[in-house]
Amino acid sequence: MSAEAVGRHMPAFVTLDDVATMNAADPNGHRYETSPEGVLSVMPPPDSEHAMIASRLFAWPVMAGWPAEQVLQAVGVRIPGPDGDGGRIPDLSVWRKPPARAVWSTVADVALVIEIVSPGSEAMDSVTKRREYASAGIPRYWVVERDGAQTVTLHELTGDGGYAERARMPLAWLLQTPPAEHLD
Repeated sequence: MSAEAVGRHMPAFVTLDDVATMNAADPNGHRYETSPEGVLSVMPPPDSEHAMIASRLFAWPVMAGWPAEQVLQAVGVRIPGPDGDGGRIPDLSVWRKPPARAVWSTVADVALVIEIVSPGSEAMDSVTKRREYASAGIPRYWVVERDGAQTVTLHELTGDGGYAERARMPLAWLLQTPPAEHLD
């Protein structure tokens, strides 16, 4: 579909309901998100390397006893903003208790969100989402690079409402530690 055709069918203002509909209707597996300011983002479907990293990260806390219904892949998170809510879909999220059934869950019980960097998403994952997740009060944000070591940068919320880098390590090292060392 051309940009012109998309533009003719887009509403003047895209709501979270619109974004949910776009996610459900996309036959190619694209992921649609919006910032609290209303900026629409379209991400391509994850590739096999992305899926393998996500699977390893999902299995790690579950194998250590974290309830599987509290470790979720690709669940929508409502990101509050001063002029309205945005919606992000982190690659993985860990919850203190299972979220209520909704397309866009509130961040109240989110313990951690993880983004796996894909080609073209570097700035979105390291700047935009970092700022949005911090302003939403999510206590931990991890970014997994797609370098040879699959480097994981662990960010923790500080008292000033931003994130500080707590650690940086290869994914294989992280997976050798107990999840309880990193989650509350």
